[in-house]
Amino acid sequence: MEKKLFLLDAFALIYRAYFAFSNNPRISSKGLNTSAAFGFTNTLLEVIKKEQPTHIAVVFDTAEPTHRHTEFAEYKANREEMPEDLAKCLPYIFQLLEGFNIAVLKSDGYEADDVIGTLARKAETQGFMTYMMTPDKDFGQLVTERIHIYKPARLGNGAEKLGPEEVCKRYEIQRPEQVIDILGLMGDAVDNIPGIPGVGEKTAITLIKEFHSIENLLENTDKLKGKLKEKVEQNKEKALFSKRLATILIDAPVELHEEELRLKEPNKEKLSEVLAELEFRRLAQQIFGEEIGKEQTEEKKDDTKSAGKKTKPGQIDIFGNTAGVTPESELSDEVPQHYKTIADTPHTYHVAADDAAIEQLLQLLLAEKEICFDSETTGLDAHNAELVGLSFSWKKAEGWYVPVPAEREAAQKLIDRFKPVFENEAIVKTGQNIKYDLSVLQQYGIALKGKLFDTMIAHYLLQPDMRHNMDVLSETYLGYAPVSIETLIGKKGKNQGTMRDVPLEQIAEYAAEDADVTNQLKTIFDPELDKIGVRKLFDEIEMPLVPVLSAMEAEGIRVNVQTLHDLSAELEKEITETDKQIQALAGTPFNISSPKQVGDILFEVLKIVDKPKKTKTGQYATSEDILQKLSGKHEIVDKILDYRELVKLKNTYVDSLPLQVNPKTGKIHTSFNQVVAATGRLSSDNPNLQNIPIRTAKGREIRRAFVARSEEYTLLSADYSQIELRIIAELSGEKNMIEAFRSGMDIHAATAAKVYGVEVDAVTGDMRRNAKMVNFGIIYGISAFGLSERLNIPRKEAQDMITQYFAQYPGIKDYMDGRIEFARANGYVETIMGRRRYLRDINSANATVRGFAERNAINAPIQGSAADMIKIAMINIHKALNEGNFKTRMLLQVHDELIFDVPHGELETVKPIIEEKMRTAITMQVPIEVGMGNGANWLDAH
Repeated sequence: MEKKLFLLDAFALIYRAYFAFSNNPRISSKGLNTSAAFGFTNTLLEVIKKEQPTHIAVVFDTAEPTHRHTEFAEYKANREEMPEDLAKCLPYIFQLLEGFNIAVLKSDGYEADDVIGTLARKAETQGFMTYMMTPDKDFGQLVTERIHIYKPARLGNGAEKLGPEEVCKRYEIQRPEQVIDILGLMGDAVDNIPGIPGVGEKTAITLIKEFHSIENLLENTDKLKGKLKEKVEQNKEKALFSKRLATILIDAPVELHEEELRLKEPNKEKLSEVLAELEFRRLAQQIFGEEIGKEQTEEKKDDTKSAGKKTKPGQIDIFGNTAGVTPESELSDEVPQHYKTIADTPHTYHVAADDAAIEQLLQLLLAEKEICFDSETTGLDAHNAELVGLSFSWKKAEGWYVPVPAEREAAQKLIDRFKPVFENEAIVKTGQNIKYDLSVLQQYGIALKGKLFDTMIAHYLLQPDMRHNMDVLSETYLGYAPVSIETLIGKKGKNQGTMRDVPLEQIAEYAAEDADVTNQLKTIFDPELDKIGVRKLFDEIEMPLVPVLSAMEAEGIRVNVQTLHDLSAELEKEITETDKQIQALAGTPFNISSPKQVGDILFEVLKIVDKPKKTKTGQYATSEDILQKLSGKHEIVDKILDYRELVKLKNTYVDSLPLQVNPKTGKIHTSFNQVVAATGRLSSDNPNLQNIPIRTAKGREIRRAFVARSEEYTLLSADYSQIELRIIAELSGEKNMIEAFRSGMDIHAATAAKVYGVEVDAVTGDMRRNAKMVNFGIIYGISAFGLSERLNIPRKEAQDMITQYFAQYPGIKDYMDGRIEFARANGYVETIMGRRRYLRDINSANATVRGFAERNAINAPIQGSAADMIKIAMINIHKALNEGNFKTRMLLQVHDELIFDVPHGELETVKPIIEEKMRTAITMQVPIEVGMGNGANWLDAH
């Protein structure tokens, strides 16, 4: 078997993992940002599983200065401080590597690059095939036939292996070591290597192609012309010095100890401990379920068998996934020793299986002011699942389980006996993801009345960035690991059983434990709502919204499948025709779905621009934003954009939506999630209706398939107009903007007039378009660079627009600065209704992570207030429609829009009710406008 050595560039991979989660950091229950550890471990597992190295090591830099620092004080001087969250996570990464039994290598006075370079060359002489695992381009200089770069997968692209051929092609050179010459000429802003001022990568490549090395170039400067000649001659020493700085050493004082680097079995005890501490449950399953480091054909040992996590139907799991759509790998059934379990915790769980026991339970329940309950069902879809049992608890370590018969009539009779409990307004009912239980009970004609308490939602308001799965909450706050559902019904797959298959004594323990644990969590979370100041938000918005969402999910929206089939056929024709047109324009056949081939056609065959952008891998950049900027350069560019849109529409939406239609109802029943977005926004899945395209004509056509339930009904769309701009005007108290809204002016035209210093009637279309981008961009902390990119204008012009914007709207700038200062002092910001967004990085010494937190400090109160507003409106509209006995039904919430199914005869009556409830949801001095339209389908209504 060939010896295969992987040398991992530790900090390059760790930083990459950390920033990959910057938009949605992974925060453990103890407040630790585990993004870097999670991403790095996943990368490690991926390479071990796919590449099966025989030997492996992770190489770190040390704090000691290297010869580069000694020779050049400014070396890496521009590097920012390590983010505090990342520094706190580093010890855990070392513990993970210790648990994996993977060698950690470093050498004082030498960078990780030098250690990797030295070991790679030594390994080459000992018959190894070595892979330097790093995203760093500098390693190209070390590549040989037996030493390759291994660039880990990124942004959906697979991992890349770069040998001499790939490196030489990337830099248009003859030998890989010429990479050093290119780096010496162009310098490296990241490492602060100067290079020759004004010489970029393209010029450096051109020079080395002609002169082969920096030394030869410097001896032949007479062959250069103009300013380039002047630059090179004036910076000869700088070029040679930069080349020396860029050269990776291959003589660091490290030895290659073959046995030390051999891939070994993980230290199960140590690895289990750190994985539990980091709350990496799925990774635990992946590791101990597959026994990494073993040959794939070797059977797993009995002591590494795996089972699954218990995720209740519809519940959000530890990774933010919804039950039923989770990845195949499940959690390990091995529980860390420090968690208590049902086996070592005293408890009293009763079974009420006969009339006398049921009657006794009913009397006990009716005597209580607060109870906790849970439902066990046959499936994950609340609108199709059947009840298998009910469990109750109101005292710690005590619970009851009631088995429900499989036969529907008998089941209904039994459930009806509990109607006086569930519909008793005086009894508080607690549940974990209570919307699911409420929806199931509705299928049996039971309305859940009285005050409700959802432990999942309570925790979401207390810790919005954490996970809210019951098992995690139990382990975190109770130190107790509940029974896994897969120990009862087996692993997911075709052989998995249902709860009906589980013996009574087992399901009774499992179900009663659920109610018991949830009840204990309630006692912890309830007082915290008052301490944090989110009680009103919980009692008046989030909990009243639960039955509203349940009703909307049950109602669903009718979909005309034939419309989608017709649209699919139409799109297929357009895709085929567009493909032909593109091939003809290219003059040679190529795969339009291949970004690489698209780049080759655009920039090598057609040469539509002189200096095309490249990705970090050296491939021509052909992303949508890049092609948008090239629109008009050549007819083929717009055709490729059209082709991509058509393919995405067909595959992602038009062909998949019919599969989501419930055959019984002919409707799509999406699931609304309250605990996913930290901003407070609702999300939806199965299917995700928030993402249905609206910006393009073809995308909007999909909405034509969403129709009213019958010819007697019409769909009504009610949409907040420019709500986020109105909210920032309110929050900032900016007089000029408030006045523009009060006078009914077009806010974008009004902004354009102020920014450009013209009268409103002199504002052109381009001026308004630019002002619109500034208006919305400011909310998200857009920079001059970002604005110039989006508007395709010079950066100075973009900066002037932003400067003028703040001069005309000084209150906006004061608001932005004020929110950032408040966040720095308090660690969070709030919406109008008191919803909090915690910003752990707001005082970070690292400008990148601090900047992200500052943008959130500005945006979260705006976006969160908009979310609160539409939630309040939904609650009030639902109540008004019920009190008026209207047949009108609220079906969907998509961003700032609500969709209703309305009988023609009720339309003119309900429109003003809906509008009034939306306008007055939150009292503001800025007028709120609601746009309304109706039609036979969603497109016509919108």
